[in-house]
Amino acid sequence: MTNKERKERGLPYHYDDPALMGNQFAYQNKLYDYNTTRPTEQDKRQKLLKEMFAEIGAGCHIETPLNANWGGHNVHFGSGIYCNSNVTFVDDADIYVGDDCLIAPNVVICTSGHPILPILREHNYVYNLPVRIGKNVWIGSGVQIMPGVSIGDNSVIGAGSVVTNDVPANVVAFGVPCRVIREIGEKDKKYFFKDKPLDVQD
Repeated sequence: MTNKERKERGLPYHYDDPALMGNQFAYQNKLYDYNTTRPTEQDKRQKLLKEMFAEIGAGCHIETPLNANWGGHNVHFGSGIYCNSNVTFVDDADIYVGDDCLIAPNVVICTSGHPILPILREHNYVYNLPVRIGKNVWIGSGVQIMPGVSIGDNSVIGAGSVVTNDVPANVVAFGVPCRVIREIGEKDKKYFFKDKPLDVQD
């Protein structure tokens, strides 16, 4: 089995195989162009994002700087997504983000890892597993999302969390490691933050 086949199957493979490089530098050049745009060059940014990402829907806004191993080439965005500054996509495998998600500053979404067994790291083995984030998810600042994780629709991931396992839909989760704290429910219809009363419903 080739390293390319091993990578596609989520198995450990040699990352230093020249056959795997493909157009990575060309994708990174596009990312460099994006990061050097001015804030007023919104049309240019939108054009570049369509060239950079595997998929990107309407109304997505990504602040600079943006970091990505493959320049976003393996990132699939729905519509209406906002990413604050210094988000990192370790996009060696696919990253899927649903509509209307909010991604805070300094978030890392990582599809790549190294085996624990020392001899495998010495021989340049790595593995990649896709990450899936549902619709209308809010990911707080400084969150780290690890390979193979899925996060369900509408959930909130608290700032500073390290997400090592799947998170279901409609919950608040945070911590190191990240864990479900509670379901989203009646309390959230009354208060928008701690004891601050909510006066809107739509």
